[in-house]
Amino acid sequence: MTVSSASSKEQIAAVRAFNRFYTRQIGLLEERLHRSAFSLTEARVLYELAHRSGLTATDLGRDLGLDAGYLSRILKKFESRGLVAKAPSPADARQSVLSITEAGREAFEPLERASREEVAGLLGRLSADRREAVVAAMQRVQGLLGQNPEPKKASYLLRPLQVGDIGWIIHRQGVLYAQEYGWDESYEALVAEILAGFVKSFDPKHENAWIAEREGEVVGSVFLVRKSAEVAKLRLLFVEPSARGLGIGRRLVDECVGFAREKGYKTLTLWTNDVLVSARRIYQSAGFELVEEERHHSFGKDLVGQTWDLAL
Repeated sequence: MTVSSASSKEQIAAVRAFNRFYTRQIGLLEERLHRSAFSLTEARVLYELAHRSGLTATDLGRDLGLDAGYLSRILKKFESRGLVAKAPSPADARQSVLSITEAGREAFEPLERASREEVAGLLGRLSADRREAVVAAMQRVQGLLGQNPEPKKASYLLRPLQVGDIGWIIHRQGVLYAQEYGWDESYEALVAEILAGFVKSFDPKHENAWIAEREGEVVGSVFLVRKSAEVAKLRLLFVEPSARGLGIGRRLVDECVGFAREKGYKTLTLWTNDVLVSARRIYQSAGFELVEEERHHSFGKDLVGQTWDLAL
């Protein structure tokens, strides 16, 4: 597969344009970083040595993606200037453990300070919400492009429904179910109808909604509506693919169960389809029992609808 067949010309051009833009923003086109005596690569080596211990040249070359010969010349230069010291590795006599000296820290400190001030100035031109959006976008790019992405962070929050959530949830559910199950636009229309009704007739004493948010983005939601004095209905549970595996789906269901019990409902019911395997597993683990199945043709597909009940 050629590069052009894997990625469109427009995508490649967009990435290259972003690279040019960002290097201008943080001054990477300068021959010397922050007008110091160090090149960008030299500063990266110093940074690693200043923030990590027990590193060998092999470690540095691997982590920074540097040619062994090029890195060796940098380290010899640093050693001759007294910025870096070597000691035999206790694990491998063929290797030397590198450490930054006091002189190295003194040389690195202005670089660190200048870098912090430069980034602070870059972010300082933005409003608080734009700063959060920029940082979240950078973390997203790093996670997507990293060859060895860090484990998913489990941190997320549940919050009440806010203005703008309804439209977003309608959009995302329509897109996700089309991508994952091939459902057509009639499903998106159904979600819009359900949520419009929820907003118009919302009864805060007997109904609720929970929005899962992670790194400033909506990654899941669920709604609980009053069906009768004794029966509540769980509706439209969904979790974004990027946030699956964090327990968000189960947490959203647990919130519905707890709220329904607190409000005195006798039964919590829901309707789903048998193809939604992950969701059904969550319902089963929460104690729901399958009470009815019926074949139907909806959303452009032949499906098996299911009703699940939980006795409270």
